Amino acid sequence: MKSVFRPCIDLHDGKVKQIVGGTLKDNSADLKTNFVASHPPQLYAELYKKYGLTGGHVIMLGKGNDEAARAALAAWPGGLQVGGGINDKNALEWLEAGASKIIVTSYLFPDGTFSLERLQKLSSVVGKERLVVDVSCRRVGGSWFVATDKWQTITPMEITEETLKLLSEYCSEFLIHAADVEGLCQGIDEELVEKLGEWANIPITYAGGARAIADLETVNRLSNGKVDLTYGSSLDIFGGSLVKFDDLVAYDAEV
Repeated sequence: MKSVFRPCIDLHDGKVKQIVGGTLKDNSADLKTNFVASHPPQLYAELYKKYGLTGGHVIMLGKGNDEAARAALAAWPGGLQVGGGINDKNALEWLEAGASKIIVTSYLFPDGTFSLERLQKLSSVVGKERLVVDVSCRRVGGSWFVATDKWQTITPMEITEETLKLLSEYCSEFLIHAADVEGLCQGIDEELVEKLGEWANIPITYAGGARAIADLETVNRLSNGKVDLTYGSSLDIFGGSLVKFDDLVAYDAEV
C-alpha cells in the first residue's frame, strides 16, 4: 500500500484559486490568494482525467461556484468528488451532475455542534460508499478540532481515533485539510499525518502545506501508506514553482 497524489480544484467566486486557508472569511478584504487561474475548471478536470488521477475533489469555497463545479464534473463524469454547501436536499443532484462522491462538513454541525442524526440521514440518502466526511481541522494546543464555516469556526469535535471510528460507520472516506498550514507551502503537519495513519480505518486524503515531492514520500512513511496527499499552491499548474505536476504523476505510476 502506497500513499498517492490526489488532485484538487478549489473554486472561489467561480474561478479556480489557491487561497491561504486561515484567511478565508466572509470579509473579502482579509482574503489572501496565491493563485487565480486564467483557465476554466474543466481544463483541470480534463487534465486529471487524461492521467487517470482518481479520488480528486472539487471544493466550492462559498457561494457563486455551482456553475463552475458542474462544468468540472461534466468534464470527467464519475472522476471527481464535490463538496461545499452539500446537504441532504441537494446531495443527489450533485451525484447526478457527475460527482463520484459528495463531501460534507458544515451541514453536520448545525450551530457548531455535531449532529449524528444529520450524518445518518445523509448517509441513508446517498449511501455510505458515496459519502466523504470532511473533518478539516485547526490545532488547539496539542490536539486538532474540526473547523467549519470556511475553517473559521472551531467545533467541540476533537479528531481522535474514536471520532474517526464513529464517523466511518456512515462514510467511505475522509478529507482533512490542516487549515493552519493550508496555502502556506511551509510543510505538512507531520504529527497530524502520523496520527491519521494510526487511526485510519478507511481512506484519508490530507491537504495542507505540501511543498516538495518528498512530502509525498514522508506522508507514505508516516502513515504507513494509509493517507494520500493533495498539493495546492506549491504545484506548477496552480502557479507554484516548488512541485511539478508531471513529477507527481510519475510518482503515482511507480510500482
